[in-house]
Amino acid sequence: MMKMLKREQEQRQAIEMLCVDMLVPKEHLLRKIDAAVDFTHIYDLVEDLYCEDNGRPSCDPVVLFKLVLIQHLFGIRSLRQTMKDAEVNVAYRWFLGYTMSQPLPHFATISYAFCHRFTAEVIEGVFRWVLEEVACAGYLSPEVVFVDGTHIKANANLKKHVQKQIPIAAKRYQEQLNEEIEADRSAHGKKPLKKDDDDDDPPKEKRVIESTTDPESGVFHKGEHKKCFAYEAHTVCDKRGYVLETEVTAGNVHDSVAFDAVFQRLTRHYPEVRVVTADAGYKTPWICKQIFDSGRIPSLPYKRPMTKKGNLPWYEYVYDDHYDCILCPQNQVLNYATTNRDGYREYKSKSYVCKNCPVRECCTQSRQCTKTVTRHVWHDYIERAEDVRHSPLGKATYALRSQTIERVFADAKEKHAMRYTPYRGLTAVTAWVKLKFAAMNLKKLAIHKWQPFFRFLFFSCLKPHCCIATGLFLTG
Repeated sequence: MMKMLKREQEQRQAIEMLCVDMLVPKEHLLRKIDAAVDFTHIYDLVEDLYCEDNGRPSCDPVVLFKLVLIQHLFGIRSLRQTMKDAEVNVAYRWFLGYTMSQPLPHFATISYAFCHRFTAEVIEGVFRWVLEEVACAGYLSPEVVFVDGTHIKANANLKKHVQKQIPIAAKRYQEQLNEEIEADRSAHGKKPLKKDDDDDDPPKEKRVIESTTDPESGVFHKGEHKKCFAYEAHTVCDKRGYVLETEVTAGNVHDSVAFDAVFQRLTRHYPEVRVVTADAGYKTPWICKQIFDSGRIPSLPYKRPMTKKGNLPWYEYVYDDHYDCILCPQNQVLNYATTNRDGYREYKSKSYVCKNCPVRECCTQSRQCTKTVTRHVWHDYIERAEDVRHSPLGKATYALRSQTIERVFADAKEKHAMRYTPYRGLTAVTAWVKLKFAAMNLKKLAIHKWQPFFRFLFFSCLKPHCCIATGLFLTG
């Protein structure tokens, strides 16, 4: 019975003539990445940050960036753990160009370089360089883009906070909106509104919860999610899942507020964008106007009206464009009253008409028995977006969100450790997020470029009649 049992001899002290390249699998991800791009381009990005004739010799900046990319590619929680893994991982050493006995840089050297030497412009340059490589390979498709935001838990304790009163920031488009309001009031024979500069009252303020650990983060609490301090990455990707743009803000900044900065940078780098697909959080009059005025098309879903439960549905109040009035479900007229500072036209009913209305309880709870319906001065752009939603283009593009931007966020959190950030401060978190998305783009590019090469090798090994049969199978 014992003769069938085989015992291997320990060969721990055996000496073999090997090179590192022989130990790395041919299909390893790092081999694909190394074959996809030329990392020497990083030298051009960081050359101005090093002195030519003074100081000690530095660590190779390409090695530093490769180590950080390894951390993001494989979802390693920290630089310290990345260096521990690189000491024993043959593929990591091969990717860095190191031998098995060559000492690696200290993790503090890498951390110091990214905190004090590599600026935000360098990180942005690396992010753009990867996208340029994707575009040169022919895999970038920015004609249809997908916009959304995802929250990243901050490195801050919710219990350590203070409450502050901060002034309410003005909207970016406030001047343009004020001009529209004044023009609309003038067309209706109304006097101009009193300017805020002429008002002696102090500016409006709001109360916020600020973390004492990371003051630049914001409180996030939505649905079943646990209340916490967080950041939000407002991100744009194309139909293949390549991240084209990202803007990191505090977790309490709404998606529609951060859209302006994202959209301006996106259209500056990719003017060929034609369709912008987003969720209902971006369906505001200003965003629809901004996209349509730029010559592009917004693909937005249905947005539930924010009305009181049990009241009559909003669509039963019909706007009459010819007479500029609202018709209620009882066929009564609500006439124009004024245009407020927020850009909404107010249409009000007559109290003596609504007083004896049989459905007044489902229409208004006003003590004056008056129903007020508001309509934004840019509401026509919302209606144009609704027409796009019902079109074949709108249905086809919005259906791709689950395969594109939502897939990007799922992969980033599940595979690349973006659920929590170990960094504090908006600048550090922004650099961390951009490097992570650059690593994800690099991984996707390497896989895309490797597939045609692998397919060529596969078909080259087949006989002619097998190639014909396989080609027929692949083409349907």
